[in-house]
Amino acid sequence: MSCEDLKSADDPAARADGCEECLRDGTTWVHLRRCLTCGHIGCCDSSPHKHATAHFHEVGHPVIQSFEPGEDWRWCYLHEVVG
Repeated sequence: MSCEDLKSADDPAARADGCEECLRDGTTWVHLRRCLTCGHIGCCDSSPHKHATAHFHEVGHPVIQSFEPGEDWRWCYLHEVVG
């Protein structure tokens, strides 16, 4: 499946070195994801608070990229496609 959101995603600078909400709240995460619209850093769905997905539901930015060293895959929430 082809996804225009994945193809047209930006490459914004990360806004933090860790999950923004977890850092603010003093909680922990498992893996990090970067929003490719605004650079928000959120924790993955294996993390207790799932802040990357919460960011998508709150603001509608469709594409994230792994923010883990050595990983560069992307995910589109709207089309449920990895790229």
